[in-house]
Amino acid sequence: MTTPQSAPAIDGANAVVKTAIPAAGWTIAASSFAFIIVQLDITIVNVALPKIGSDLHAPVAALQWVVDAYTLGFAVFLLSAGALGDKFGSKKLFLAGFLLFALTSMACGLAPNVGFLNAARALQGIGAALLVPSSLAILNRACAHDKKLLAKAIGLWTAAGGVSIAAGPVLGGLLLATGGWRSIFWVNIPICVLGFLLTLRVVPTIAAKQHTASFDWLGQILAILALTGLVGAVIELHPLGLLHPLVLAGFAVALIAGAAFILVEKKAAHPMLPLQFFRQTSFSAAVLFGVLVNFSYYGVIFVISFYLQKLLGYSSLQAGLAFLPLTATFIFSNLVSGWLIGHAGIRLPMMLGGAIGALGYGLLGSIGVAEHASFLQMLPGFVLIPAGMGLAVPAMTTSILSSVEKNRAGTASAVLNTARQVGGAVGVAVFGALVSDSFGGNMTDGVKIAMLTATILLLIAAGLGYLVRPPAQVRQ
Repeated sequence: MTTPQSAPAIDGANAVVKTAIPAAGWTIAASSFAFIIVQLDITIVNVALPKIGSDLHAPVAALQWVVDAYTLGFAVFLLSAGALGDKFGSKKLFLAGFLLFALTSMACGLAPNVGFLNAARALQGIGAALLVPSSLAILNRACAHDKKLLAKAIGLWTAAGGVSIAAGPVLGGLLLATGGWRSIFWVNIPICVLGFLLTLRVVPTIAAKQHTASFDWLGQILAILALTGLVGAVIELHPLGLLHPLVLAGFAVALIAGAAFILVEKKAAHPMLPLQFFRQTSFSAAVLFGVLVNFSYYGVIFVISFYLQKLLGYSSLQAGLAFLPLTATFIFSNLVSGWLIGHAGIRLPMMLGGAIGALGYGLLGSIGVAEHASFLQMLPGFVLIPAGMGLAVPAMTTSILSSVEKNRAGTASAVLNTARQVGGAVGVAVFGALVSDSFGGNMTDGVKIAMLTATILLLIAAGLGYLVRPPAQVRQ
C-alpha cells in the first residue's frame, strides 16, 4: 500500500479522471472506517442495555427502542442517502455522515433520560444512512475495473463491518467495566475523525450529476411513516396487545403508507426506490437474503445479551467476552469469502453460508440455551453463526453491485441496506417480545423459539442463494 495522495477531481457524466486514483487499499480503509462505526453501534449497545435500563429507569420496551431507534433511523433514510449520493456526489455525503455520526454519538453519551437517548440514536442512524451507500459507491468506483479486486475489496469492507458487529458486545463489556455505559458512544468520535480526515486525503471528488431532478420528498415521507409504523407496532405488540389502538394504528399506517409508497415510486420520474431493480431475480433474492440474515442475527444478539446476564448471571464484561469467538470467526470467514467468490462465484458462498448459519442457530437452540448452560456448550453456535454470515454477506453484496450500472451503485446498496436494517429492527422487536416478561425460568422457552425461528429463516436464505446468478449474467 503506497502513501496516500491528495484526492484528485473527477468530472463529467462519465467520470473522466484528471489524475491517478489513489491506491485502492487506502480507499478501502476509508470506506471501512464508516462501516466499522455503523455496524459497531448496532451491537455494542446490546450488552449495555441492562445497565442503561437500571441507570435511566427504563423498561425493556424502551430498551428495545435504544436498538431500534438507531436501526430505524438508519433504514428510513438509506434510500434517500443513496439517491442523494448518486445525484450530488458520494464524497460529500460520506463526509457529512462522519460529521453527523460524531455529533450524535456525543449526544448519546450525554443523554439524561431514555427518551433523549432514543431521539439521539435515531439521528445517529441518519448519520449511518449517509455513510453506508456512499462508502459502497466509493469502493465500487475505485475497483470496478477489476472484478476480482472488487470482490476482495467488498470482502475486506464486509470483514471490517462483520468484525465490528461481532466485537461490539466484547468492546461494550470492556467499556462498561471501565468507563460506564456512556463510554460506548464516546468511542465513536475518534473513529469518525480518522475516517473524515482519511476521506479528505485519499477519496477522489466526484462531480455532481448535471440534471435538476427534484428530490423524492413524498416517497421519503411515506417510507418513514410505513417503516416507523411497522416497527413501532411490532415492538408495542407484546406489552400492549394486538387490539390496543396504538398497535392497530401502527399496523394501519404501515399498510396504507407502504401501499402509497409503491404507487408513488411507480409513477415518479426519479424514484427514490427504482422498482425495476426488483425485476431481476438475482437482485430480489439477494435483498430478501439480507433481510432474513439481519432479522435472525440482530434478534438473536439482543436475546442472548439478556439471557447471559439475566438468567446465567454473567457480568457485563463476561457477557461481552462471551461474544469474542464471533469476532475471530468473522475475520476468517470474510476473507475466505472473498477468495471463494473469485474462484467459485457468488452462489456457493451464499448457499453454504446460509446453511452453516442455520446449523449454528440450531445448536444454540438445542444445546446451548438452558438455565445452567456452560460457555463450552454455546461455543459451537457462537462459531458457526458468524462463519456462515461471513461467507454469505460479501457474496450477497457483490451480487447487488453487479446487478446494476456503476452509477446506480449508491442507490442499489441503499436498497439492500434499507431492507437489511428493517429486517434487523423487526427481528429485535419480535425476538425481544419473546423474552421481555420472562426473566425467570420461562426465558429459556423464549430463547429456544427465537433460535428455532432463526434456524428456519437461514435455511430459507440458503435456498435463495441458488436463485442468484453470476454477475456476467445479471449486469446491465
